[in-house]
Amino acid sequence: MKEKYTFNDLVKVMEKLRSEEGCPWDREQTHKSLIKYLLEEAYEVVDAILKNKDEELKEELGDLLLQVVFHSQIAKERGAFTVDDVIDRITRKLIFRHPHVFKGKEGIETPEDVSREWEKLKEKEGKKRESILDGIPESMPALERAYKIQKRAEKVGFDWKDFKGIKEKIVEELDEIEQEIERGNREKLEEEVGDLLFMAVNLARFLKVHPEVALRKANQKFERRFRYMEKRAKEMGKELKEMDTDQMEELWKEAKEKEEVGNI
Repeated sequence: MKEKYTFNDLVKVMEKLRSEEGCPWDREQTHKSLIKYLLEEAYEVVDAILKNKDEELKEELGDLLLQVVFHSQIAKERGAFTVDDVIDRITRKLIFRHPHVFKGKEGIETPEDVSREWEKLKEKEGKKRESILDGIPESMPALERAYKIQKRAEKVGFDWKDFKGIKEKIVEELDEIEQEIERGNREKLEEEVGDLLFMAVNLARFLKVHPEVALRKANQKFERRFRYMEKRAKEMGKELKEMDTDQMEELWKEAKEKEEVGNI
């Protein structure tokens, strides 16, 4: 066994796995069948980054890289492109979109300068948008896509003036939800709940808080407290499902107090 494998070794291993002498599972995969794994690996990379665990990050980045090599091998078999073509394309794009680094172009000193230059360069690449909202993937998770859409609209000045306006709109959306609950219109209720969620993203963006990061932290907080409740219930010889809402509320308050002093 080699002391250390290289990128080319990985490509050759994937070629072998996809060959007639390779693995039945790997051979039957397609671009579409691999989508769920691609997304899963990307999220696992994010988790490793947030945990600040380098060994875990190294492994998860490898899993993500495997997806790139896997898709490239499938494309090669179709006669579409190879992994070398993928590398060539991204390298050329990076050089082209960073003239201030590779060509000594002046006047690009801040991240904002870079963003403006990128838009100009995209037009030169033939990627001029008919709408400022073009290019936001529809397959992107809804929360992140809402944030991206709003950030694009913000660029042309279509934005809220102050926090008060957002607050009033959120209250308005809550009132509309209440009306649809009373009317019993499930389809319209779904629409109004969506409007409320969209406004929650607006609030986060306006306050310069990334909604995905904020919600991730809220999920983690809820999970910590809920797990504490489960643990305490077992110590009392019960399951949570055996308790009434008042008892569970007491455990929730206890978990919150423990969390505030760093005991969970």
